[in-house]
Amino acid sequence: MPRTLAVHQTRIPGLLVVDLPVLGDARGWFKENWHREKMIQLGLPDFTPVQNNISFNASAGSTRGMHAEPWDKLVSLASGRIFGAWVDLRQGPGFGSSFALELDTDQAVFVPRGVANGYQALAPDTVYSYLVNEHWTPEARDSYTYLNLADPTIAIPWPISLLQAEVSDADREHPSLCDVTPMAPRSIVVVGANGQLGRALMAMLPDAVGLTRPDFDLSDAETLDTVRWGDVGLIVNAAAYTAVDTAETEEGRRICWATNVSGLRALVERARAHRIPFVHISSDYVFDGTTEVHSEEEPISPLGVYGQTKAAGEALVSTLPQHWIVRTSWLIGDGSNFIRTMARLADTGVSPQVVNDQFGRLTFAEDLASGVMHLATHAPPGTYHLSNAGPVRSWAQIASLVFQFRGRPASDVLPITTAEFTAGSRAAPRPRYSTLSLAKTITSGFSPPCADERLAEYLSTIPLPGRNDAAQSG
Repeated sequence: MPRTLAVHQTRIPGLLVVDLPVLGDARGWFKENWHREKMIQLGLPDFTPVQNNISFNASAGSTRGMHAEPWDKLVSLASGRIFGAWVDLRQGPGFGSSFALELDTDQAVFVPRGVANGYQALAPDTVYSYLVNEHWTPEARDSYTYLNLADPTIAIPWPISLLQAEVSDADREHPSLCDVTPMAPRSIVVVGANGQLGRALMAMLPDAVGLTRPDFDLSDAETLDTVRWGDVGLIVNAAAYTAVDTAETEEGRRICWATNVSGLRALVERARAHRIPFVHISSDYVFDGTTEVHSEEEPISPLGVYGQTKAAGEALVSTLPQHWIVRTSWLIGDGSNFIRTMARLADTGVSPQVVNDQFGRLTFAEDLASGVMHLATHAPPGTYHLSNAGPVRSWAQIASLVFQFRGRPASDVLPITTAEFTAGSRAAPRPRYSTLSLAKTITSGFSPPCADERLAEYLSTIPLPGRNDAAQSG
């Protein structure tokens, strides 16, 4: 009886054995060696192979390995029989664990990135086939991790002694397990690592790869090819052209579209080619602000060039299978921002005019960074809204809170309408209401802290005039 299609987990996490139905008659046999829909339903990762390789082994005893490659693969046989061996060489607690199996044409093995693969032909004319999800290049060998076939600590029970087996000189010289450097996990890449959110992400993810201008510029697609995308496990795009007023000028409009759309498109295509999960930071500016609270289901309706480019960017990112679009508002982090400006004005005796007819919530960069990583690791792909929680306030009300914290009366902030504030200037249209519904994000398991509490904590880090950090903290 032929096997029933099934997927089995082995003692090595992610290393899967696949039972394949082989249907035969007097003419020979037939099998579905790779059936994406059926196998994914049974638990095989959707690893999207891009290359098929075949290794012919003329005689029994031909032995190859052990190679841990920087991609996933599905190995199977077109004819013959093998003894297959696999050793986990990934960084982590499973390092050095092994699994072995005699493989015929009615089974396949899914080998995840970083698990060393080796085999020995047990019959002449064995044809070994494997699908991989990265194109092989000569330079790819530099990313392999090798293990000696005869390592005594693993003690693979090769059916045919390696003394009699046909083994290449290179394979005989691979290092013992004690000398193997484990294959590191795929990296997280933060694009726009020097922005307010980017800095918070890099502080939280010290092993992440931070990409910043001028070495990496989204408006210059050629710089994208300086990154080894095959080694990347997650992209967080925190880069954007955000000069909303300048974007309304002829030159600014071109730069805004080049960065937020054309450059993003090139980045999305790299993610698509290498199957990289993608987090994209978007904005409340994709809405016209006529609704008091915006949900993820609200149709987008941007008012100005910046909002239009963010909306177009969302459409690009949404074409990726694994994407998280995170809309946020009124970001406050390390660097120049509204809160620091208001604190400086309060400290220097200025009474500023601040708009009182735009409403929303602040988003502190550290909380946004934490929420972004929560969504990328715990929530299904999709679109999410993320700001700090708490009361909805106008910019003028927030400025008044800053003034009070700095010892100035709230009345020293002079409320003004947006129309009055922008009269005579070429200002971009802004949403009247920027408040984002947090229900979907909270349901995912992340509850943003209150913005008022975070504001007080943030202001406490900004020294008062004439007092140093030590005196203030005491």
